[in-house]
Amino acid sequence: MTDRSLEESPPVIAIDGPAASGKGTVAQEVARVLGFHYLDSGALYRLVALTAQRRGIELSDAQALAALARGLEATFDGDQVILEGERVTDTIRSEAVSQAASRVAALAPVRAALLARQRAFRRPPGLVAEGRDMGTQVFPDARLKIFLTASAEERARRRYKQLMDKGMRVSMSDLIREIAERDRQDRERAVAPLKQAEDAVLIDTTSLSVEDVVRAVVERYRSRAS
Repeated sequence: MTDRSLEESPPVIAIDGPAASGKGTVAQEVARVLGFHYLDSGALYRLVALTAQRRGIELSDAQALAALARGLEATFDGDQVILEGERVTDTIRSEAVSQAASRVAALAPVRAALLARQRAFRRPPGLVAEGRDMGTQVFPDARLKIFLTASAEERARRRYKQLMDKGMRVSMSDLIREIAERDRQDRERAVAPLKQAEDAVLIDTTSLSVEDVVRAVVERYRSRAS
């Protein structure tokens, strides 16, 4: 792709970070403020993991999972995720699916199968994409790259509240362990590991409100776009 074609491509804001760092909430709100499209890349891996579990496909079978990813019958309706006609928005957020998605995301054939699908979300007037490798792998030419983080304890607290609000009984100590293990898997995987892009802006959200973070991201984007 030439420099000119990059300039003419719809702008992208890439927001990466570990589990429960707030990137989903922030990305959705930034997209709303700017009138951009929104991509939850993690939902695609969660959908692959959920479908694999339902069909009895081993999470180590990279080729079978890649084939599944290519033919995934999934759509996004606002903040709702629909798989083969079924709304699975809450189902894919369960801890079992989250852990399975982390394993699925470590497989190169699966990532390759989903790459074009993720890039297809890039449409005018722009896109806010959140995940773990948006700025490093999927949209390396993003106009603005953000890396959100927070302490493991704060991320566990947020996840605890989210699950309790949905009527799920969870243990805070279990969540802290699961988040730490998820971090380890995501950072140590051989393919597209979780890491901050060299040109990404680091924002620690531990003591910040969603509004504070959204304001910071929007202001940085507008300053670069002007």
